[in-house]
Amino acid sequence: MIVRKMLSVRAIYEFTGYHLWWLTGWMALVAVVYHFTQCRLLALPWLPLPLIGTAVAFYVGFKNNQSYDRLWEARKIWSEMTNSSRRLATLARNTRSGELDVSDGAEVRRQIVFRHIAYIYQLRNQLLEPTPWEHASLKGIFGLGKINRLRRARLAAIFENELHEAAGRKYISEAETDQLKEYQNAAVQLLNLQTETIQKLYERKEITMIQQMQFQTAVNGFYDCQGNLERIKQSPLPRKYATFSFVFVCIFIFLLPFGIVGEFGKMGAAGVWLAIPVGAIIGWIFVAMEMTGDYSENPFEGLHNDTPMLSICREIEINMLQTICEKDIPCPIQARGDTII
Repeated sequence: MIVRKMLSVRAIYEFTGYHLWWLTGWMALVAVVYHFTQCRLLALPWLPLPLIGTAVAFYVGFKNNQSYDRLWEARKIWSEMTNSSRRLATLARNTRSGELDVSDGAEVRRQIVFRHIAYIYQLRNQLLEPTPWEHASLKGIFGLGKINRLRRARLAAIFENELHEAAGRKYISEAETDQLKEYQNAAVQLLNLQTETIQKLYERKEITMIQQMQFQTAVNGFYDCQGNLERIKQSPLPRKYATFSFVFVCIFIFLLPFGIVGEFGKMGAAGVWLAIPVGAIIGWIFVAMEMTGDYSENPFEGLHNDTPMLSICREIEINMLQTICEKDIPCPIQARGDTII
């Protein structure tokens, strides 16, 4: 996630600025041909162009709204995960049956908290697995897939120490780790193990039936949150919306120099050349709008616009460990440059 208030010029260029090169080339090609051939057929009537541009802007705006909804929904679900995790840690520390002849079960309660921390990191790893429609999976489309894989790798390299630290903190036993390898969805199995542990606490009368229900309600909430996150991950924005938005922007940019070169040509030879930068800027605005929505529709790609799952997981980890009075507490994830993950 980008945490800077305003993007730097470098960030803008790396994201969309390089498109100005081919836009300028396309505008220049039409302007040069028009200037030296005086072919009036290249000058389309001005009226259709604003109509097309307005329609495209509305369509791209609708797509961007839907993309932002997906991004914001993902963030809200992770916020719900954070709040529910805090409640689980509080339950693990403070719920007792009130009977004096039963053990405190402190180690089992500690195990519940530790397993949940392992769960949220496991869920993050599963959500980062690329899907065929995400940018890092693209193949043969102007090298965009390779570029985005490099971006993802570069971002991971910036936070290499934090990622290494998160992977190095073992919260579950080797036996449980080996057991999880047998399942397709390891995160779900960790929740299943939580239910088994909670049931054991109840059978040993270390918690009451009402307290068991509170524990299980918390675990069920994590099932719901995970299902909602997987829905966003596994259900792309309808590809017709995404595809036609891209196609309509391409059509508009293709027609743009033919529509403005005639109008600027009325100003004389200088006007024809002025059409080049003006057309390139107009085209770049539409490209930037299209790309903003395109990179916002998948919030779990491991790119700069993602939901900052590592930061959220670390915040949950710190809160839960402090709740049960652990001493070995990791440091919060700090932003590097303009980005936090």
